[in-house]
Amino acid sequence: MEVDKYASRRFDIQPEDAIDTAVLEATPFDYPDSATEVVYETDEFTFVCPWTGLPDFARLVIRYLPHHSLVELKSLKYYLTSYRNVGILQEHAVNRILQDLVQLLQPVSMVVEAEYRERGGIKTKAVARYEREQP
Repeated sequence: MEVDKYASRRFDIQPEDAIDTAVLEATPFDYPDSATEVVYETDEFTFVCPWTGLPDFARLVIRYLPHHSLVELKSLKYYLTSYRNVGILQEHAVNRILQDLVQLLQPVSMVVEAEYRERGGIKTKAVARYEREQP
């Protein structure tokens, strides 16, 4: 019987509570009725598979209509970097980012989109959306 030499091979995987939401900061937005669309993009978003510890890489786009707050960019960079060794599913990552940023900013609307690099012949794109309820 052949032994699977990869069955016990793992890399250090951090739990989701290692995602550093405390580093996120909001800054005032002075034009709440302007319908200004803000877009942040990075080709360097990375985290790891929760089962194997192997890295996932994505092009991440965060698009939103701010209400009264913008995310401070340095804090966003540190926040996204905190995912680096976190074991999280691709589809969960975009939803977690959306949840954390909506909680911080309370925007009019927000979309978080990730295009993951191909693995095993399959390319994945995950999109999470938020629309503020109208009063």
